[in-house]
Amino acid sequence: MKCAGRHTITYVVSSNEERAARFGFIVSKQVGTAVTRNTVRRRLKAVCAQALPGTRAGADVVIRALPSAARVDFRTLQAEVDRCLARRAA
Repeated sequence: MKCAGRHTITYVVSSNEERAARFGFIVSKQVGTAVTRNTVRRRLKAVCAQALPGTRAGADVVIRALPSAARVDFRTLQAEVDRCLARRAA
């Protein structure tokens, strides 16, 4: 399942495995320099760490950062990812 926002695209695949949810991140060179990409990736990792307790067990989540993700603050990314996870992986 796919959930598109203004700054990210979130893909969720559910399985019946009894394990914690797994998260992956795609931050391409279109987002910016290496420093910018790593900042965006660290922000997304922090958002997902906070969302992990409410995410369905066995879910595989991949978040693709769009170029506009480099220009928004943490709270904006958090709200967008939380909205998508609530719709697809809760």
